[in-house]
Amino acid sequence: MTTSAPARASRALKIPTRLDRRYLPVVGTFVVLALMLVVGGSRYDNFVSPAVISNLFINNAHLIVLAVGMTFVILTGGIDLSVGSVLALSTVVTAALLQAGWPPAVVIPLGVGAGTVIGLAHGVMVHYFQVQPFVATLAGMFFARGLCFVIAPESIAIDNASFVSLASWVQIFGGWRMSSGVLIALIVVGIGFLVLHFTRFGRTVYAVGGGEQSALLMGLPVARTKVLAYVVSGTCAGLGGLLFAMYSRSGYSLTGVAMELDAIAAVVIGGTLLTGGTGFVLGSVLGVLVLGLIQTIITFEGTLSSWWTKIVIGVLLLIFVALQRVLSLRRT
Repeated sequence: MTTSAPARASRALKIPTRLDRRYLPVVGTFVVLALMLVVGGSRYDNFVSPAVISNLFINNAHLIVLAVGMTFVILTGGIDLSVGSVLALSTVVTAALLQAGWPPAVVIPLGVGAGTVIGLAHGVMVHYFQVQPFVATLAGMFFARGLCFVIAPESIAIDNASFVSLASWVQIFGGWRMSSGVLIALIVVGIGFLVLHFTRFGRTVYAVGGGEQSALLMGLPVARTKVLAYVVSGTCAGLGGLLFAMYSRSGYSLTGVAMELDAIAAVVIGGTLLTGGTGFVLGSVLGVLVLGLIQTIITFEGTLSSWWTKIVIGVLLLIFVALQRVLSLRRT
């Protein structure tokens, strides 16, 4: 059988003749984001201005970090329901220690480390004790939230000069603003991208999500990978708490209520399969931007209730889950 010249050339140059199905949800998310920007820009004045786009990143820097950590866990076929409570715990620990006079150089690692320890506990329970991820992280959610109220029943303002100076750092580039929180979030995204796509640990994360038994038969370090995935998620939750403390200049026990659902929604809308094995960190970032842009559009509209944000997110989530189901059925 003869083949056409373009087909032979594409094989020789290793150029794909059609888009890999793994990228379709991410492409769909990008298209939705682009359409929202086009519609918003045509409907509202200054919608696609540097100030609005900069605020989109500044207001959602902590959620971007949460989504990066959640991507690792969901890629292994797990889930982490504790990230909102761990974020709150990090803000409370940070604020309480700063109020007690501890230096930021000591407080910041302790705030992030609290999330790392809880993530490690989740990983151990999930793999070694065979506890379902839903149950293990639900227990962690209650534990972290309760610990917040034990440490600080009321909101704690942060007035440490060094910490406030770090939180207030902003660079302006021709109308674009870059805060310290956004810079940290982008660094986390870059590290997450490099780890998932260019390290053995990242490739093993995909392999475990694609089939844990197959990964074991191939001799891959499944136990270490699953535990580390939850450690990454916990660390990102702790770091997200630090960014939120920088953003709000306070620590509060009720911070981050249901924020784990926003992180999961962003990851799923960004194209990561809930069954694991397929997904991308950059897709999760696009998912966060879609969620933030929905809120921005409702704010610009001025006549809609904020609850419409949840309604639109729910509709988008159902659409993307249905798309994932269709793609998985076609694959099998």
